[in-house]
Amino acid sequence: MSKVPDFHDFQRAIGARLRELRVSRGWTQERAANHVGLNIRHWQKAESGSVNLTIRTLHRIAAAFDVAPADLL
Repeated sequence: MSKVPDFHDFQRAIGARLRELRVSRGWTQERAANHVGLNIRHWQKAESGSVNLTIRTLHRIAAAFDVAPADLL
């Protein structure tokens, strides 16, 4: 059995982590999107796990939340 999750499960797990980070700071989705430099719809898709985030976007998110990129997983 593989230790690597299904791709879509992986996307959803990252989205759940993004939501967790955002909520822990008391930010709205709009504030998080603005802080990262994304439009609100893209942020919503990221949180729902329905968009494939680039490495660059993950780096921007990590920087905006002041966490290591690995903390997004």
